[in-house]
Amino acid sequence: MRAWYHCENVYPFVPQEVLDRAESVRASLPNKYCDPKIAADLFEECLDEHLLCDELGVNVVSIEHHAGINSLYGASPMILGILARQTKKVRILSLGTLITVRPDPVRVAEEYATADVISRGRLEIGFVKSGDSEMVSGNANPVGYVERFWEAIDLITKTLTSHEGPFSWEGKHFTHRHVNIWPPVYQRPHPPMWAATGDLETSAELGRRGMVNALVLRGPEASKRAFDTYRDARRDAGLPAPGTDRFAYAALCYVGETDEEGLRIGSKTLWFLNTSLKQSAQMSKFLPGRMPPEVQAQNYRSQPRQGTVRRPADSLIGITAEQAIARGILCAGNPDTVYKQIMEIYDKVGGFGHFIFIGRSGFLDHQEAEKGIRLLAKEVMPRLPAATSTPAVEHAHAAE
Repeated sequence: MRAWYHCENVYPFVPQEVLDRAESVRASLPNKYCDPKIAADLFEECLDEHLLCDELGVNVVSIEHHAGINSLYGASPMILGILARQTKKVRILSLGTLITVRPDPVRVAEEYATADVISRGRLEIGFVKSGDSEMVSGNANPVGYVERFWEAIDLITKTLTSHEGPFSWEGKHFTHRHVNIWPPVYQRPHPPMWAATGDLETSAELGRRGMVNALVLRGPEASKRAFDTYRDARRDAGLPAPGTDRFAYAALCYVGETDEEGLRIGSKTLWFLNTSLKQSAQMSKFLPGRMPPEVQAQNYRSQPRQGTVRRPADSLIGITAEQAIARGILCAGNPDTVYKQIMEIYDKVGGFGHFIFIGRSGFLDHQEAEKGIRLLAKEVMPRLPAATSTPAVEHAHAAE
């Protein structure tokens, strides 16, 4: 199994009274509350944690959020380029550039190809549909964003795999008369592709395409539904059954020397759920076309009816560390405890080949983060089961 270190590079140093008054901590919180000197320290610390991962053989994740305290990694391609140059051994997963917000997928493909070349073929490309606040801060139209998502992936794939001169693209959402990027990708036909989603329709399409399906903070039940849907879609399409290398599970995680230390420090990561998920109704409920119809109807109610579908994030706000562990959202304790927690989740979902651990959030500091990375790398990773592989199938992702 591959382990991946995921650091959001959050900014928790905003006075609590400001957060209590704020309509949203994403997109609308004034940046006067962000001290550039503190931000510079946070960038240095988080990038150093990625370099430690390179020494220890822990793969790294480059993420992207915008305009809020939940992450300072807004310029994702820049961070990706830094990691591509400064790390030397580990894989780098971009999870990922918001292709439903970016206006030009060809430019995104150029950035990915450049990072893949700089890293000498260590890049993995992850796609995300975009959160509510990103639609607002990115000035993007949420209507039709799912169609834009798939068309952008098709155009990026064709851009990365075309080497015989310019081609043109006339799609529903994107038009590009002259596509011919330099440099081409280092890996052929292209770097491995992922997508982070728990939406069953999307998981089925990922299965047909053979992309890695990653679920972030969704718990074992939702992950199992998505992974089973992925498997069923491949079977129905006459494709080989996927190995565990097609599935990724992401959770908050901290490994301490003792259970007490692991739980005490690991509890700090819950800041991400309890604070940074706070969004205004304008961004989380009332964006037209952002939610499926069965979800959107409930969002208009101030108190959704019991048993109705809600945003997955809504049920995470305010949970305790013990509740988070019980729900498979947090793994925390000594190395033996964390290993057992990961394997319990592994068995519940039917296996996964990638464990993405969110090892720093809130007021968890640099020294604590590095200690947790070391203990996971040395005491937990060697015991995790090897991933099983998916038989290769020759098929085209991109539309002609």
